[in-house]
Amino acid sequence: MNHLGLKNKKIGWIEISSKRYGGVIHRRYMREALSKEFDLELINLEAKHFKRFRYLKIPESFVYLLRLKGEKDLWVRNFFATITMPFDRTKGKNLVLVHHHDFSGFPLIAKPFLNFMNKAFFFRNLKKADAIAVISDYWKDYFLKKGYSNVYRVFNGFDLSKYNISDEEVIEFKKKYKIEGKPIIYLGNCQRGKGVVDSCQALRDIDAHLITSGKRHVRIPALNLDLSYRDYLKLLKASLIVLTMSKFKEGWCRTAHEAMLLKTPVIGSGSGGMEELLRGGRQIVCKDSNLLKEKVEYLLNHDEIRKKIGQSGFDYAKDFTLARLEKSWLDLMNKVLC
Repeated sequence: MNHLGLKNKKIGWIEISSKRYGGVIHRRYMREALSKEFDLELINLEAKHFKRFRYLKIPESFVYLLRLKGEKDLWVRNFFATITMPFDRTKGKNLVLVHHHDFSGFPLIAKPFLNFMNKAFFFRNLKKADAIAVISDYWKDYFLKKGYSNVYRVFNGFDLSKYNISDEEVIEFKKKYKIEGKPIIYLGNCQRGKGVVDSCQALRDIDAHLITSGKRHVRIPALNLDLSYRDYLKLLKASLIVLTMSKFKEGWCRTAHEAMLLKTPVIGSGSGGMEELLRGGRQIVCKDSNLLKEKVEYLLNHDEIRKKIGQSGFDYAKDFTLARLEKSWLDLMNKVLC
């Protein structure tokens, strides 16, 4: 059913990355929701020639962005696509989607370039945007305080059917990766910005399986597993505790939310929009990694508390459905396109 008579409106959705990280997954769900009501075109400007060269991918995508042209009722852009907004040959309204806006997790070599682009282009061009969409109240307040008035909070959404992980699957998963016999503590994606180095150091004396996932970006004495998405969810379910000790300001934190959907208690830094998620689900916020061991040991030694926190997290996280995401975006489209 069409939402408030906006049928046939054309949306151009610009993407320059297809990595398997939270923001990319969220954006896919967003596009699927809007595609039900609008003529949405995904415009993939991801690097093709320098895809394997970390520091050349962005310049290649910039070239594609500068060549961008066409007319849409609305263009959906991220940070990088916003920088070229005055120079490309597009016509139509612009919506800027911001998951988070913090470069502290980027490599040192990239920070001067990103900070320059931020000051010289992003904040200036953002004034010309018809709407700014964020996924937490933290980032909504951030942009409102900077003087932008057209800021809207849109909800994340999760396909709840994906989180039905059986006990049998967990047992088989543990056997497959030989991680039986001790508690499992998930430290997060194997990146320094995700806080895994500090977490591993804090928990080095705890008798548990310390596990990271994804591509190994830092070397720490923890087991790293590069998993399929289903096995990654099994890992979250198998863990007694999930840590999300991100050092940068998160937009929301998909890992924490997924752990909560699997009734696994979360201890997180609460950085950025993550604190809204953890507080809402009555999880544990730990802003100082020096206190992490104490909090982990407390949960390991109190089964009933872990169970209670796990249930509280699920009760909160389950309300972020795909239907809620769809309504949130359609309501925003009604404001922007009418």
